[in-house]
Amino acid sequence: MRVLLIGVFHPEIVRGGAQQVCYELFEALQATPGIEPTLLAAIDPSCESLYKSGARITGFDGRPNEFLYLSREYDYWWHKSGNRLLHESFVEFLQLVQPEVVHFHHFMLLGLDLLTLTRRTLPNVRIVFTLHEFLGICAADGHMLRRNDRSLCRHASQVRCSQCFPGRRPEEFFMREMWVKRHFEAVDVFTTPSRFMIEHYVDWGLERDRIVHVTNGQRDYTGGHRLPASRGRHNRFGFFGQLVDDKGVWVLIEAVRQLRSEGFTDFVVEINGGNLQYASEARRAEIEAFQKEEEALPFEERRVFFLGSYAVDQLRQRMGRVDWCVVPSVWYETFALVISEAWMFGRPVIGSDVGAMAERIHHDKDGLLFGVGDSRALAETIRRACTEKGLWERLSGGIQAPPPREAMLEGMLDVYRDSASVQPGSTAVSSAVRPRSHRPRTAAMPEEAK
Repeated sequence: MRVLLIGVFHPEIVRGGAQQVCYELFEALQATPGIEPTLLAAIDPSCESLYKSGARITGFDGRPNEFLYLSREYDYWWHKSGNRLLHESFVEFLQLVQPEVVHFHHFMLLGLDLLTLTRRTLPNVRIVFTLHEFLGICAADGHMLRRNDRSLCRHASQVRCSQCFPGRRPEEFFMREMWVKRHFEAVDVFTTPSRFMIEHYVDWGLERDRIVHVTNGQRDYTGGHRLPASRGRHNRFGFFGQLVDDKGVWVLIEAVRQLRSEGFTDFVVEINGGNLQYASEARRAEIEAFQKEEEALPFEERRVFFLGSYAVDQLRQRMGRVDWCVVPSVWYETFALVISEAWMFGRPVIGSDVGAMAERIHHDKDGLLFGVGDSRALAETIRRACTEKGLWERLSGGIQAPPPREAMLEGMLDVYRDSASVQPGSTAVSSAVRPRSHRPRTAAMPEEAK
């Protein structure tokens, strides 16, 4: 079976959950007899050194079956490229690879219209789309966060969405929804890494029997050795992730300020991550100012250390420095790979009480939940974690092994093969997800979107 995986960025170029999962699956497929995978990862002009004159799709770093899609002239509203030569190269690439399955992990930098173009080029191919966030529903980065007050948004509507984008009329959101759903028609099966996502997309209009839950999985980064139990004082906390607004590192910083104001300083926070350049100007300035303040303190008074970006093979060393992993995201999170990474090493997670975090973490059994965006509640949780005797041991002992990469592989192979073994919502696809008719449609599209 020839499988083409298509995603946004390569994890060795820009770290992120969607690209990491896509690459983990690519590696697992490479080791599977009878499967011939190919990877195509889109990049943008910020990766200037990887662009070549006249090139549109290139190989990556001399590796077999790994390619880069050199996105240009990208429209982030309609999620389409205005460069027709890119489309021609994509068609040529499909015809060269001749996949039996095309598995999209994103459409950003690629374009929604590549879904329909794939169907038109290879009418009998099986198209799978993994929904890593809510970008199809939500124009605000797919995070379902209202831009005016940063509150969580449960559903999209023309009026609600136009409040986030005052410069756009409500009917523009109607047109955008038509555009997204028109191209989603080309997809045979959607997969989601967490179950709560399914209801969001069903409410929006996707048929329930086209959506299947397949967990994200990762290889074991422990080397087969669980980290030893921490010292007697479990007062070291680690943040792992991108330093962008919605990952909530600012909530953690505010919690640190709160604890200091109360005179509690018996803790250490280590911040592991990068991509601060992608944060909003206000949050970036806030984080940079805090870092300067912290680094100006005498070493013995410092409580927060910024350790910079890291690769997955550094996880063991960095997780070994902390007792707790803090996931203060202010959006729903659709899986939060960092939870799995912490659990691999027996580290309990302190997370926001929404989305995949609330679905995965069992409060007071294998981790602790606090009110999303509530720095005071996080401060109280950190204090409890530092002072309650036996808490760390009990929660660490309650951790179950996170989903292995083999579970994701098995679920995806069921989807690729259209297995009829289980019902929608589990880790494989049921007979209800059947081959779809892809006769040409005549429904008119918004002229601006053509």
